[in-house]
Amino acid sequence: MKYPLLLLIKLYQWTISPLLGPVCRYYPSCSHYGYTAVHRHGAVKGTALTAWRILRCNPWSPGGVDHVPARKRPVWHRRLRDRLRPRVLSHASPGGAPNNAQGA
Repeated sequence: MKYPLLLLIKLYQWTISPLLGPVCRYYPSCSHYGYTAVHRHGAVKGTALTAWRILRCNPWSPGGVDHVPARKRPVWHRRLRDRLRPRVLSHASPGGAPNNAQGA
């Protein structure tokens, strides 16, 4: 579902946006924001972020710089990564070999 939305946004940017000119109060423009939001967050959350941005882009808005928020990873992802990370043995030397001080 993400890629058809991206195609629709690109189609808008190529056809309708040049006819309207630079009318957006924010940087980046609303269509570029929408493309980045859908690409970064997916179809559902990206569309919601884009709709909220378009609602804020009105004559009474001061405008300004408004970038797409970074994608946050869920807590379960961090826990899974920590479990799958290879564990370092506490009795290993800095070079990675076992610390064998007895018969070396």
